[in-house]
Amino acid sequence: MTSLPSDALRSLQSDLSELLEQLPKLTHGKLTYQALATLVRMVDADIERLDWKIIRSTLQDLEQAFQVFSPYRHTRKITIFGSSRLLPEAPEYRLAVEFAQRVAEQGFLVMTGAGGGIMEAGNKGAGPDKSFGLNIELPFEQGANAFIADDPKLLNFKYFFTRKLFFLRETDAIALFPGGYGTQDEAFECLTLTQTGRCPPMPLVLIDRPGGDYWKDWNAYICKHLIAPGLVSPEDDKLYTITDSLDVACQVITDFYRVYHSSRYVGDRLVLRLKKELTEQDVEQLNQSFNDIVLAGEIEKSQALPEEFRGTQPVPEDLQGETANLPRLVFRFNQRDHGRLYQLIAEINRRGAPPTVDGPERK
Repeated sequence: MTSLPSDALRSLQSDLSELLEQLPKLTHGKLTYQALATLVRMVDADIERLDWKIIRSTLQDLEQAFQVFSPYRHTRKITIFGSSRLLPEAPEYRLAVEFAQRVAEQGFLVMTGAGGGIMEAGNKGAGPDKSFGLNIELPFEQGANAFIADDPKLLNFKYFFTRKLFFLRETDAIALFPGGYGTQDEAFECLTLTQTGRCPPMPLVLIDRPGGDYWKDWNAYICKHLIAPGLVSPEDDKLYTITDSLDVACQVITDFYRVYHSSRYVGDRLVLRLKKELTEQDVEQLNQSFNDIVLAGEIEKSQALPEEFRGTQPVPEDLQGETANLPRLVFRFNQRDHGRLYQLIAEINRRGAPPTVDGPERK
């Protein structure tokens, strides 16, 4: 058994003593205490060495990602998924370059898996200043592509699950280009998390080359084997958009945030933050059209709820006048029919656009 060096042990003891002393004063002291208590209980459980290696590597993945993304947490981002095997001369590669360039010009940051093919195209189109690379350590592939390799926004993950966590935690839209098993896995992972409400509503755009049938054939399978026999809800195809036009792809993303801004739960109430206050007539029509997804009561207009900022008081200065002051719609969503929720958001967005801004707003 290898023991800890005495100087490392003394340093750790000092750090822990200081942390415990400051714990009651920390903004998130209760959560910090719960995390530390969990680790202590795991020590008492005498788990195996391999289990501790998983815990260590997972925490290291989380630590580096939290640090890298922290300065950009209020900037909207788009994740681009697709094949690592497509070459630069492939039409899908060229489309991904143009798509990334266009959304970067609109003010979005771009996230890719940092490898070759579509991932390389995404980083190339956005440029290193406006893109992230979330690389995965594999024995046979993949090194980071040349367009993100030396950038401080390149992250190297040990595990796929921590990598996926940050793809979906940080993103505000997802663009999927044709790809293999990994792309299919990412497509179904995104659909599963949106269908079950485990990630906030966001546009999911499946982009093919002009005249291509990759996603059309995929969708035919979904309709025949999942929707038709009732294995998923009839409205679940509203969770995504299939297109072979970059104009349409970019417009879908822009339209999703035309009036809708973001959402969160406060207890059993879903809070939809909007960039424009709807009229009483608008809300009445929404109640008539979407009462099937409201568990009790009705959709109501509201200002910010006090619980939305609990633990972050005072409201951070960079959010004052932004999310803190946005009008809300609040209701008790049944948390089941997320395809219908997407239809509700689309209807909200059709009820008028706020003043035009240069690029996406801060979130």
